[in-house]
Amino acid sequence: MPYNKIDYDIVDGRAEVFIDRPDIMNAFDEETLLELNEALQDAMTDDDVYVVLLSGHGRGFCSGADVTSMDGREDREKKHLYGSHLWLVQNVDRLLYFGQKPTIAAVNGPAVGAGCDFALACDMRVMDDNAFLRQQFVNIGLVPGDGGAWLLPRLVGESKAKELILTGRDIDADEAEVLGLSVETATDGDVVERARDLANELRDKPALAMQNTKQLIDTSQSFEDYTQAALEAQWKCVNDPEHTEAVDAVIEGREPAFDRDY
Repeated sequence: MPYNKIDYDIVDGRAEVFIDRPDIMNAFDEETLLELNEALQDAMTDDDVYVVLLSGHGRGFCSGADVTSMDGREDREKKHLYGSHLWLVQNVDRLLYFGQKPTIAAVNGPAVGAGCDFALACDMRVMDDNAFLRQQFVNIGLVPGDGGAWLLPRLVGESKAKELILTGRDIDADEAEVLGLSVETATDGDVVERARDLANELRDKPALAMQNTKQLIDTSQSFEDYTQAALEAQWKCVNDPEHTEAVDAVIEGREPAFDRDY
């Protein structure tokens, strides 16, 4: 489908999704959410995509909801309509966090409110040295309804998550790296290129193993549930041609040559 508020491209096995509203720091409206959901769903089901990269054009990653679209909204008066809107926001997190392809956020600038949650829902984050994350919700009289209060405790622990969410303060790139929220800080302005390098590293690994490994990393499951799921996933991988090729490459001292188009 044609997109008006985002850019979506598949480049060398990477699905690259950029929010394209730079004049308002990539704040989203309803159309933006619909396009994000469509693009991410497409990326997760496209066999030519091995990894997903999310970022924003201009100086911002995503500053959350476009507040100019909030005033007079009908869904503020009807709970079921508000729930439908919130579901669209939450489903972006669902697709990024639970989708089978690895996801990387190139946090090129402020990631605020739901924009912060979009970044947190990705498997990994690379941040520009001038970027920050902020759980904005309490500051404007809301709760983190998009996913932050579920995501942050799993990433930094309950106590630290409470501090960050209840104060609504900024988490700069240095602190994010210390907390494990960012895998790397880009100091040269090339945060997207650094994220692409990381994406390419993940892209070039056996795809079925990568996707099943992501699904196995679930802090809510018991060990017994994990071992059963691991058996099922391992059985699929043992019979995967890319596993055979990867093992042969190790034995022969060469790089694996997977049958891929990129």
